[in-house]
Amino acid sequence: MRILLFLATNIAIMMILSITFRLFGIEGLLAENGVDLNLQSLLIYAAVIGFSGSFISLFISKFMAKRSMGVEVIVTPSNQTERWLLKTVQEQALKANIGLPEVGIFNHPSPNAFATGWNRNNALVAVSTGLLSHMSQNEVEAVLAHEISHVANGDMVTMTLLQGVLNTFVVFLSRIIGHVVDRNVFNVKSGHGPAFWIVSMVSQLVLGLLATMIMMWFSRYREFRADEGGANIAGRQNMIAALSKLEQLQNLPQLPKEMSAFAISSSKMSALFSSHPPLAKRIASLRIK
Repeated sequence: MRILLFLATNIAIMMILSITFRLFGIEGLLAENGVDLNLQSLLIYAAVIGFSGSFISLFISKFMAKRSMGVEVIVTPSNQTERWLLKTVQEQALKANIGLPEVGIFNHPSPNAFATGWNRNNALVAVSTGLLSHMSQNEVEAVLAHEISHVANGDMVTMTLLQGVLNTFVVFLSRIIGHVVDRNVFNVKSGHGPAFWIVSMVSQLVLGLLATMIMMWFSRYREFRADEGGANIAGRQNMIAALSKLEQLQNLPQLPKEMSAFAISSSKMSALFSSHPPLAKRIASLRIK
């Protein structure tokens, strides 16, 4: 599966924090007898690492998206298309009752768009050159409405909180697994041997994959909700037309793998690790409402 930018950054930060805590001796995971785990201390330790990773990922998400995709933020519109984009996003932001996001364009043949940012009143909405060249104005408007709905729904913050909870349990359970292996397989009677940290790190990576499945389930759920929000802002038929056009254009080059979680569409992949539901299901969902 492709490694998503948000999740990759989050996992990297978690690993760095774990190693840093270890190097500086900031663990306090054992009870006073030096043998048993102090579960309360372990939970606090896990929460600090888990939520730090997810919140740092959130706070740098807009910066990372701009840098990785080469987004050019529209400050002063230089042509009619840029003026229309700013005007449309401004009108939609007012309808959604959020602050005006930064609006940008990135050079990519994929007909796509994404929204990111830690603050619903200071987000980033970006569209690809491929989107502008392959879609009608009404279809682009619907795509923008979909992204504005993501921002209005606070999806990035919700994903961060969910990721923080999952991270906490990943760290918590991985240390318990490491402790059990250290005691029962390597017969370390007190303190922790090297096996504890090796097994803990390996367990953290494996459990992280399971946590990713849960995150991707939520990501798929939020796409249906953003489609409905986009339909309310830009019109149901426009939203259906935009998704139908995306379905027709699926053979065009896709966004880089690390950015696909932010986008309105993504390529086909394993269902459990897919950040987006199939476009056919999203279109069917809009048509039955």
